[in-house]
Amino acid sequence: MKITATTRTLQGTGASRRMRNTGKTPGILYGGTVKPTMIELEHNALFHALEKENFHASILEIEIDGKTEKALLRDYQMHPFKPLVLHIDFQRVDPNQPIHMKVPLHFVGAENSPAVKLSKGIVNHPINELLVSCLPADLPESITVDLSGLVAGKSLHISDLVLPKGVSAVIRGTGSDPVVASAVLPGGKKEEEETPAAAAAPAAAPAAKK
Repeated sequence: MKITATTRTLQGTGASRRMRNTGKTPGILYGGTVKPTMIELEHNALFHALEKENFHASILEIEIDGKTEKALLRDYQMHPFKPLVLHIDFQRVDPNQPIHMKVPLHFVGAENSPAVKLSKGIVNHPINELLVSCLPADLPESITVDLSGLVAGKSLHISDLVLPKGVSAVIRGTGSDPVVASAVLPGGKKEEEETPAAAAAPAAAPAAKK
């Protein structure tokens, strides 16, 4: 995905405010062996780019004053209540150095799983993205999670995922293997059926003698 920016020389709160008033967003491109580059981007184009999933989890091409550099989106700041991007950070990418990046998980096949089709279970997704380590060229835009074999009462863990070649999951904590998806049976029916009977019990009791 490609975006266009220009270098900026003015810095500070006042300069950034004036920039935003002209439809621009201040930003920075850092990393590598060169100094950070202060940049500005067209706000509307940037705002719409942020709505796209692959803008957050893919190698971006940033054209700055006619020169193109590869980078990752690292952070951005939104206005508390306005649809306004206040600031954005990009990090340069070295093609020979591994990167850590959160990649979205795409869940498929749940409707055909025994948990849903046979047991009428409910599938939960405790996490919707996965932190991975890989070379920039191997970074996937998303990871597909196949739930077609999921059984009620069972869980799918990170260790069960089939990751693309050259990609490994980054898991915090020794021996940890977080749950990616689980299937449970809907509960509460028995209690709901018993509640009316329990509520009617006092009415059926014999009246006290006067």
